[in-house]
Amino acid sequence: MRLPSRPWLLLMLPALAWAGGFKHVDHKHWTDKYDHYFRKNSKHYFGPLVNWRWFKAQGIAESGLNPEARSKVGAVGIMQIMPKTFDYIRKKNASLESLDDPKWNIAAGIYYDRYLYDKWIFLETDNRERLFFALGSYNAGFRRVRKAYNRSAKKNENVMTWEQVQAHVPGATRHYVRRIRKLMSDIL
Repeated sequence: MRLPSRPWLLLMLPALAWAGGFKHVDHKHWTDKYDHYFRKNSKHYFGPLVNWRWFKAQGIAESGLNPEARSKVGAVGIMQIMPKTFDYIRKKNASLESLDDPKWNIAAGIYYDRYLYDKWIFLETDNRERLFFALGSYNAGFRRVRKAYNRSAKKNENVMTWEQVQAHVPGATRHYVRRIRKLMSDIL
């Protein structure tokens, strides 16, 4: 058996298997802008096997990757983080310097994604489904999505997918998770 001329490719196969192949998307937001921050923080908070593009898709859904974005309710930057949420995150991770700087905004957003992802540890489901619950929680709040989960659990014996819960979350949250999934389906 002949080994490939690029032995590092063998190390990448497990990550590529989970992440899927990628195709180029002709979309104004799927540029390489901020990729370094998304890659670095995804790897740091979720490990090397998680596809960092999920979080870039989230940034696109949140702000169109606009670092100057401000919502009506006060959310700031690319990842649309509320200042109080950023204060909470900084108590746990003091190295994050500024909510207004894209570098730190992206880091804080992915850190918070990991925090929410860990709150869904009790789900006996695959990692991707758990990520959908975390993304929904990022948008609507953990308590609201947990209440939706509980309502769904009353109707279904074993709730394991976002699809089983999404009917019970606000329409904006359904749209938000659907948009991120659509952005990812464009490149997978």
